[in-house]
Amino acid sequence: DDELQTDGNRSGHFRNGELELAATNEDVIRIIAAQLAEIGDQFDKEIQGRVVNDLVQHFLNANLSTEEITLHMSRVVRELTQSIPSDMEQEKAMLVLAMVLTKKIVNTVPSLLHRVFNTTVNYMNQQLHNYVVEMVSA
Repeated sequence: DDELQTDGNRSGHFRNGELELAATNEDVIRIIAAQLAEIGDQFDKEIQGRVVNDLVQHFLNANLSTEEITLHMSRVVRELTQSIPSDMEQEKAMLVLAMVLTKKIVNTVPSLLHRVFNTTVNYMNQQLHNYVVEMVSA
């Protein structure tokens, strides 16, 4: 229900002349985001360029549907998850890997931003929605 601003902050709504912030605890969300970013920085160093280039080629292929690309991205994330330390939750690793791959693809070919972003959101909604909801509510 809230709008996400381009600077990453949630918008507030005015009620009776005062700014009312969203009901979610934004400090908790920021802490979770910082933890995920730290993990992402570690994963970023380990992802090989060929993996990113392979994904770029899939995104550039206009003959592939969004569903086919999402399935390929899911396979790549699952394969990369196998090399993650076993003490990390698999869902957390999958979430961070999807975001890191998205960043790396867009940094490689910025014109793919829209397609990559939509595919990543679709993947996260299909595979990780419940995990994200549980993580934020915990």
